[in-house]
Amino acid sequence: MQRYRHYGNSYSSSSSSAAPVEELHAEEEEEVYTEEEVCEELPVEEEEEEVLHTPAGAGVCNEEEAPLMQEEVQPVAQEAEGKTAPVESKNGKRTEGGGGGGGGGGGPKYSMFTWFVVLALLGVWSSVAVVYFDIVDYDNVIARAKEFHMNFSEVLQGKLTAYDTDGDGDFDVEDAKVLLGLKTAKTPNVRDSAEEKTETSKASDETTNQQGAEPAEATTSQTLTEETTESGPAPALGDEVSGSQDVESEIQAAVPLPPPVDDDFVPDDPRDSAHPFENDVGIDTTGVLVEDPPPQETVEEAERYLTSSKFTQEAAEEAETPSEPAAEPQRESREAEREAEAEGEVTTEKQAEEKLKDKAKKKKPKLLNKFDKTIKAEIDAAEKLRKKGKAEEALKAFEALVQQFPQSPRARYGKAQSEDDMAEKLRSNDMLQRAINTYREAAELPDVTSDLLRAALKRRAERQQFLGRMRGSLMTLEKLVHIFPEDVSLKNDLGVAYLLLGDNKGAKKVYEEVLEVAPGNGFAKVHYGFILKSENKISESIPYLRGGLESGEPGTDDGRFYFHLGDALQRVGDNDNAYHWYELGHQRGHFASVWQRSLYNVDGLKAQPWWMPKETGYTDLVKVLERNWKMIRDEALAVMDQNTGLFLPEEENLREKGEWGQYTLWQQGRKVGNSCQGVPKTCSLLERFPEATGCKRGQIKFSVMQPGTHVWPHTGPTNCRLRMHLGLVIPKQGCRIRCTNQTREWEEGKVLIFDDSFEHEVWQDADSYRLIFIVDVWHPQLTQYQRQTLSPI
Repeated sequence: MQRYRHYGNSYSSSSSSAAPVEELHAEEEEEVYTEEEVCEELPVEEEEEEVLHTPAGAGVCNEEEAPLMQEEVQPVAQEAEGKTAPVESKNGKRTEGGGGGGGGGGGPKYSMFTWFVVLALLGVWSSVAVVYFDIVDYDNVIARAKEFHMNFSEVLQGKLTAYDTDGDGDFDVEDAKVLLGLKTAKTPNVRDSAEEKTETSKASDETTNQQGAEPAEATTSQTLTEETTESGPAPALGDEVSGSQDVESEIQAAVPLPPPVDDDFVPDDPRDSAHPFENDVGIDTTGVLVEDPPPQETVEEAERYLTSSKFTQEAAEEAETPSEPAAEPQRESREAEREAEAEGEVTTEKQAEEKLKDKAKKKKPKLLNKFDKTIKAEIDAAEKLRKKGKAEEALKAFEALVQQFPQSPRARYGKAQSEDDMAEKLRSNDMLQRAINTYREAAELPDVTSDLLRAALKRRAERQQFLGRMRGSLMTLEKLVHIFPEDVSLKNDLGVAYLLLGDNKGAKKVYEEVLEVAPGNGFAKVHYGFILKSENKISESIPYLRGGLESGEPGTDDGRFYFHLGDALQRVGDNDNAYHWYELGHQRGHFASVWQRSLYNVDGLKAQPWWMPKETGYTDLVKVLERNWKMIRDEALAVMDQNTGLFLPEEENLREKGEWGQYTLWQQGRKVGNSCQGVPKTCSLLERFPEATGCKRGQIKFSVMQPGTHVWPHTGPTNCRLRMHLGLVIPKQGCRIRCTNQTREWEEGKVLIFDDSFEHEVWQDADSYRLIFIVDVWHPQLTQYQRQTLSPI
């Protein structure tokens, strides 16, 4: 009511009325009086503007009492003016006189038109202000809008050009009609676009080939990286087998198997022969599926291709070259083409035969029997854990499968593999023995597939060798050969098992059987040549050693074979070819250099053939030896009595001729029996020098060489030691030693120091025997930790 009254007063004071002024004032007073009776107290903020109209204590009308007030006011107004009752409009406004005309006293208190006018004026002034003061840069806004429209149109057209059916370069209404089936597409002009299509297709083919090649290279590197991570380090032969003799003879000991390779797991397909990749995988020694490399083109095949291409080129040249008799060149070219085609057919036939052989070799192994195929999902889930390196979880999963399905060979084989992985992880021989037993259990289950049987037993034999169970490994391999008599690789492994036992005769018999069936087998050749050389059949061994190395087959690229082939060539006087093979061995990373051909080395050690005492840091030991050389000599002469048998002949096959005996005090860092009882003073002197007595890769011994003896050029087994020679009984002439290309002679009471990992050779052409004292010491650059942890040799 306050808002209504306020605007009503303003409106009535400003408007002209036809009624007398007195009547208007009377009407206003009556309205105010009526409101004073029914209204409540006004708010504080509006009291000032109501002081002139209402007395103190007046208030605003309650909304609930508004109808009553109107009813009371209407009779008063009617009586005073004799007019119609005021009418309330839809928006709550009160009007008197029933209209808004220019009649006296009538019209609305206020109108919406007023608000509209006010807002319109505000808008006009705002627009004028924006334009006048240049608040908005309309030109920039319009330019950006146009640019956005153009860019959006280009992007849209670029995405829709794939649906361009009429060849006009964009997507329009005609193209849409064709897509909707309302119109047929027009065929573009072939002549105009043939060249463009050819170039486009070539570019797309090149792009596709490049994109297809990249994933293949990535897959190969991953496979190689996983193979390196999963395959455990195989122990060196020198770490497994120790003997009482010098490793110059151990170099001629048995050759270990190639280290096992664990590749990525490929789940078995229950459809077996229907598998599309059946011919693309092979089986390694562990029974894990591996991807074989593509067959490489041989030199002979390449020559065939070159020959055929030469014929074709010559025929083409003859056909193009003009000559007087035209018929003869045509005939010659046709004959050449026919010959080239014939050779091409022969080549393709041979290639087809080789592919068939490769497919037979790459046949996918079947590790699942019928029952295993029913639980293939569970087996693959457990195997996936194993291949992810989660050995413990995989072992639990396979153990649960074995407990639930004890008749499943594949589940038990997976359990054995998981135990094998755990043994490698924990470095536990007990866990490895569990794996060996489980491999046997898997192979002995009924309905085991031949491929799983082969994989389980072969892996069992390898792990038995790793533990030093050579007899058990031999029995396992003999069982395998009995089950698979036509498998040459198993026979090769059996031959190695005989060599590891020191049974060269058994190994020789096995390799003779292999070479009778497969005369070109490089693995059998190189091992058979090795056996012949150990029997001192030098000339006979050379072709087998050379042929095996030239074959490049797995298991042939071993430093021992390069070593023995070069040594055999040296012994027959073919030094040029000998150093050629030494150089190849050096290039293959087996030798530190052509001269330094030791096989058990520590990288980074100083390498030089001859040393001075100051360079070694063992000057105290050298002084003690040289000061007490006579006492050492006398004790040695006392034990040289042949009746005692303390000096044993050299048995390392290093002599070309003559006699060479040795009396050993320490070997591999330990005293040899009661040898020190014969030379107590000498031993007491040496016990003060742990660099000598504690050298696990050396010896301390007396060496006597009779006249007419020649020791072949040879090298020691390791670069971890230096060798001291103290002269005790030295003839005046005829005794000398060569190390690399430097030759020196011994002197009584003097020490010579050299690195016997370099090639050295000895001649004894004097009239009497030569006696020296040999003391091996650790290489001075080896740390204390290395000296304690290096394996004995």
